[in-house]
Formats: sequence, structure tokens, C-alpha cells
Amino acid sequence: MKILVCISKTPDTTAKIAFTDSNTKFDTNGVQWIINPSDEWYALVRAVELKEKDPATVLHLITVGQADADPIIRKALALGGDEAIRVNADSHDSYYIASQIAAVAKEGGYDLVFTGKETIDYNGSSIGGMVAELLDLPYIALATKFELNGTQATISREIEGGEEVAEVTLPLVLSASKGLAEQRIPNMKGIMGARTKPLKVVEPVAVDTLTTIASFGLPPAKAGVKLVDADNVEELVRLLHEEAKAI
Repeated sequence: MKILVCISKTPDTTAKIAFTDSNTKFDTNGVQWIINPSDEWYALVRAVELKEKDPATVLHLITVGQADADPIIRKALALGGDEAIRVNADSHDSYYIASQIAAVAKEGGYDLVFTGKETIDYNGSSIGGMVAELLDLPYIALATKFELNGTQATISREIEGGEEVAEVTLPLVLSASKGLAEQRIPNMKGIMGARTKPLKVVEPVAVDTLTTIASFGLPPAKAGVKLVDADNVEELVRLLHEEAKAI
């Protein structure tokens, strides 16, 4: 079996967010980069678990990015995987990124393509579905459980008021959500081994981008806290009614 796990480079959640060039570009100065959490904690770890169960499994990682993404993909390799592929392109267009992943996946003949449910910077949750469409494969989104018996996958995901269980025959594309696996920390053996694992750089296929970023904006600043004396119930009611519009 061959598995491809999609890895994204995202800003650390503690990073200070700022924009440049008239709010059209993200300011990367001083930003600490991490593996996108749902890619790492759920998609990659579940793929590693499958490889541990069947050592004959081939596990590859893929990212679309430039050379500054190499440290992130190396960190991902420290958790597991046989090699990584970096498509040498810089784009924030979902269709463009999905097309690059699909091109590699089609050439590699993978049985499973894992993505995280979404990236923490754009929250688009669109790559998995696009990859599946481009490959003409079944797609299960927001999976919380994944079991494999031969080529038959049993996948669970949360829906409104309950749980949905689907049975799908490989190959397929799946986006991973909380519950699919437990977070792991790379051990020293994994960290040392990741330094020598292959990281293949490929040039992107020719694809038109469908979207451009017009501008970024920060959320409005939070208003200050108003303290009301516990005995002044009338003032509290007035504030809730007139300002907070809560009652």
C-alpha cells in the first residue's frame, strides 16, 4: 500500500500577525513556522500507525512550497515516513495547490491520500475535496476514525446529532479531524533519521490560479471590560440591553 500525506507550513499560533504592502501580504518577519496541527497530529500520525501495522506500506509526505518549507517537512519526517516531496512553488490558491498534489499523487499511484481538516492560517478546508475531484476518487471529510481491512476502509465522522460511518474501497482521499489519532512527539531516533531521508524537489505543473488576495485585515479590537457593582442590578440590565444587545 502507498500513502501520501499532505503537509502545510503555518505560523505558530503565538505569532504576531501583521501585514505589509498595503495589507496585501502577510508579514513573515519574526514568525515561527510549524507543521499545520491537523496535518501533523491526525493525518500524519494515523498514516504512521498504518505503516507500523504493515511495515511494507510506503509512506510519502508532500508539501507545496519553497525552500523555506524544508525544515518543516524534515520535522514531519521525524515522526515517520519514508521520503518527502516538495513541489517548488509559492501559492496560496487552493486550486493551484490541489492541482500540484494531484499531479504527484496520480504519478505515484497512491492508495490513500491524507490531508488535515484545514490549515490554521486560511481555514479553507478545500484542498482534500479538490484533490479527490482531480483524481476522480471518493472523498471523506473530517474523519474521526479510520480502520483498514485489506482494501476496505471503515471511516467515521461526526455529523449533526450523531455519527456517520462509511465503508469505502481504496483508493480514496480523506481529511483528518480530531480523534483520528493521538498527538506524537518525535523521538531522537526519528529526528536523526529524518536528516538523511530523501526530500525530493519537483517543479510544478502548469496550472492557472483561480484566486488572488485582495487584502488582509485584523479583527476589530476587543472593547474594554466594564465592571458593575454587584448591588447595581439596574445598571447591569441597562448595559446588557442597550450596549451588549444581549437581552
